[in-house]
Amino acid sequence: MKVVTTIAELRKILAALPKPLGLVPTMGYLHEGHLSLVRRARGECVSVVVSIFVNPTQFGENEDLSAYPRDLDRDFDLLGAEGADLVWTPTQEEIYPVGYQTWVTVENLSQMLEGHHRPGHFRGVTTVVAKLFNATQPDKAYFGQKDAQQAVVIRRMTEDLNFPLEVVVCPTLREPDGLAMSSRNTYLDPKQRQAATVVYRSLAAAVQAFETGERDAEVLRNRMSEVLSTEPLAEPQYVSVANPETLEELNGSVERSLFSMAVYVGKTRLIDNVVVGD
Repeated sequence: MKVVTTIAELRKILAALPKPLGLVPTMGYLHEGHLSLVRRARGECVSVVVSIFVNPTQFGENEDLSAYPRDLDRDFDLLGAEGADLVWTPTQEEIYPVGYQTWVTVENLSQMLEGHHRPGHFRGVTTVVAKLFNATQPDKAYFGQKDAQQAVVIRRMTEDLNFPLEVVVCPTLREPDGLAMSSRNTYLDPKQRQAATVVYRSLAAAVQAFETGERDAEVLRNRMSEVLSTEPLAEPQYVSVANPETLEELNGSVERSLFSMAVYVGKTRLIDNVVVGD
């Protein structure tokens, strides 16, 4: 496994790697969810490149950029064991050189759900992902369903800008108690970690209601909110029943939907989702 920092080094090695090429973009501090993307890429592509870059432009002014967990040596060990061919760890200056002023924005899809509560977040995401795509020229790029809106936005960007690649969205991996795997779970103390299980339990309650015949969007939203209200340490930011493609909030009877939420447990912001009606 080779590790490079500059785009020049990256392109030199990529030129010698056999195709098809799979890209797994990450911000590092890898967990089993990330590694499942690498395995999927390994199974579908001849060569696999993983990027590790904590992208400052997708963090808000009062978010956790400086505290975001980092451990490159551990990441390298994990990726080596999974058979990654190349790891790209660009510096901030490599991605955003002095005088940088070009941005990629997916207009409507970026304004809802996460975008409503984190202004500018998706402008940072789509800009850096476009740069990753341009630098690596992959045949497939792998993302997790846990970041459902991100996946929808990136697919739209990929289609709109005619990137010649396939966006592959892989299932959310969960801890045994249902909590979605996330690098930010490390922020939770033991009491908060136990409280965080309410996020998936609330989603599961709405899924159960849907599977037993409930179709009213407001009833399903209320079911999630009711379960969340049983945990004193959980502070919901939003609870949503939305169209999985347009991300527009649904009302009345629903047949296919994205159930999603953002919940604070202490100072840690957790997101999770499920799609019903597939």
